[in-house]
Amino acid sequence: MARGSAYPSEARIFHDAGTGARIRQVTDQPSIHHHPFFFVPAYDDAMARLIFVSHRSGRPEIHAEDRATGKILQMTERAGLAEYSVYPSHDGRWVYYTAGTGGYRVCTETLREEQLLDFGDVRLREDGMVADAMGTTALSCDDRYWALRFSQAGRANLVIIDTTSGAHNVILQADTIAHLIFCPDDSDLLYYAGSLTDRVWIIGRDGSGNRRVYQRQSGEWITHEVWIPGRRELAFVDWNKGIRAIQVDTGAERRVTSFNAWHAVCDPSGRLMVADTNFPDIGIQLFDPRDGKGAPLTLCHPEATNEGAHWAGPFPYENGPIAVYAPQHTHPHPSFSPDSRRVVYTSDRTGTAQVYEVEIPTDTIERLYDGAG
Repeated sequence: MARGSAYPSEARIFHDAGTGARIRQVTDQPSIHHHPFFFVPAYDDAMARLIFVSHRSGRPEIHAEDRATGKILQMTERAGLAEYSVYPSHDGRWVYYTAGTGGYRVCTETLREEQLLDFGDVRLREDGMVADAMGTTALSCDDRYWALRFSQAGRANLVIIDTTSGAHNVILQADTIAHLIFCPDDSDLLYYAGSLTDRVWIIGRDGSGNRRVYQRQSGEWITHEVWIPGRRELAFVDWNKGIRAIQVDTGAERRVTSFNAWHAVCDPSGRLMVADTNFPDIGIQLFDPRDGKGAPLTLCHPEATNEGAHWAGPFPYENGPIAVYAPQHTHPHPSFSPDSRRVVYTSDRTGTAQVYEVEIPTDTIERLYDGAG
């Protein structure tokens, strides 16, 4: 199956048996499908396209659903595509990704591919299934800067690429760099994950101000960090005790919620947060990240297999990395649409991972907003 291959809509509608939420199954082909990682938008800001990865050709390739027609288009034909490196631009013009040792983007209109950088003899992601093995990348909210990591000679490197000029600069070398995220309020500020025992770091886009913003305590499992828009706060999962947040300028800490939120992210306004859950899986939850309580409301039940038995116990990385079996396409990884009216997620409930989109009932949004502090 080649770049430019088109398929008719595969969508079907059903309702969640527990909540009654209206769910649209986007893909329905017997191979692995998933949307980008949970803190990466799956849509352009205008919601013209829903971007996802499909293995229907026998290997991961980027696909797009045209939301006006429902038709599906294969956008890439690139061996070695790193499926969790995918990042759609906010203006809808490009989708950025890495493959092999190169950084690329593909035009959503013409499918013309551009190579922005060839790294040569490097590793763009590490071995395994989590953290720096995923090879996630980051795009600033103005689409001007693309951040990604590579390792060379045993050191991780953080490189910033100017998407307009093509200029690039390595701004940091460290033992571990993973899960890059630009601050939604400041394109000159990034979060990155350090080692599994020392996760929460920020750095200026020019390499200045590199610092730890949270000092992990022994036994804590700190993970899945995201920005809260409009507050310059980093929220992080304190597994499985809930979510906390830290204001990166003042260091002020607060509690966001106290249920077993797993992968959690805010909507663009910073007024809603969504999370999947595990051990136990109580479904996808919506809550207010601002009121200090974060009382959750169940949106739907993805029924994903949620592979990763290590999540059932205490922090397993105290003495260094361990091998885990946690295929990411078995995790829901919920993420908001730009209009905050939908949540996209992945589930392998049918036996193969497919992409789903669930509508948020208006009364649910109103209940959460009314309860805001």
